[in-house]
Amino acid sequence: MEVTDVHHAYRRRRLVLRGVDLRLRAGTLCGIVGENGAGKSTLLRVLSGELRPTRGTVRHGGRFGYCPQHVVLNNALTVRQHLSYFQTAYRLPDVRYAEEIMDVLGFTEYADERAGVLSGGTRQKLNVTLALMHDPQVLLLDEPYQGFDWDTYQRFWDLAGRLRDAGRSVLVVSHLAYDAERLDRLWRLDGGRLRPEGPGEAGAAA
Repeated sequence: MEVTDVHHAYRRRRLVLRGVDLRLRAGTLCGIVGENGAGKSTLLRVLSGELRPTRGTVRHGGRFGYCPQHVVLNNALTVRQHLSYFQTAYRLPDVRYAEEIMDVLGFTEYADERAGVLSGGTRQKLNVTLALMHDPQVLLLDEPYQGFDWDTYQRFWDLAGRLRDAGRSVLVVSHLAYDAERLDRLWRLDGGRLRPEGPGEAGAAA
């Protein structure tokens, strides 16, 4: 993913993004952090294509996956039915990869449970699975581990590491820099721009 000089203003007055530049290479696991009100939600909407920037460009190379912070599930459908629905949407021949992700995240036994009766953490596991099941080459994750217990939290980072090792570009967006040492690059959204965060971040946008 390549983001060049992205600006966004609401009603042409309130400037939120002031020239965001970002480049995600294949096989990298990166993060963006920022305080509440820093513009993370606006940036996410721009990166996912939900919102058109006032100025600048966003380019995705290959399949794109987006896991929003707030799950969008049908409470009347089971986990398995969600997989079937998204299989059709993604035009996948089967759901074997989704089942592998479910196994990694540890919720295979809930396949026939309705989404409406699942715990918050299990709903989030399904949210992540649906974003990943078509094997995207660029993956944007918004607060992906909210509601996870410690074991699932570790499983999530193991999964993120596997995706990086498989050559995927993974971007995790959060309001706090959890486990920053797991990331190849970390930026802070501040003043409408991305600034390298942490040691060894010189040249992070290259």
